[in-house]
Amino acid sequence: QVQLVESGGGSVQAGGSLRLSCAASKYTEYTDCMGWFRQAPGKEREGVAAIYTSIYISGSTYYADSVKGRFTISKDNAKNTLYLQMNSLKPEDTAMYYCAAAGWRACSSNYWSIESKYNYWGQGTQVTVSS
Repeated sequence: QVQLVESGGGSVQAGGSLRLSCAASKYTEYTDCMGWFRQAPGKEREGVAAIYTSIYISGSTYYADSVKGRFTISKDNAKNTLYLQMNSLKPEDTAMYYCAAAGWRACSSNYWSIESKYNYWGQGTQVTVSS
């Protein structure tokens, strides 16, 4: 089993930055693809970004159109930790952010943003952006 623990959420003003972290308890075949999802009250959970890396290679990244150019996803394979650097934050970025992990099959253009493709989920960390 894999445990995911998010950190780094908080409250910031519009235009500010936050860096989210997600530490995986161990490396397995189900941590090669890792992503960030978010859910705001009254809205469906949506994929924010995902990244494929492994102990062998660095792979592709994927971003929702709404965050492209502002957010950067990365992973430190040595620490088995996922990051989301969020810059130029907007009030509409306010949501609970969840870290998720899956095997390599999830990290594709068709599947990266689909919840059901991920095997493990963190507890979430709240991001609040005020205007």
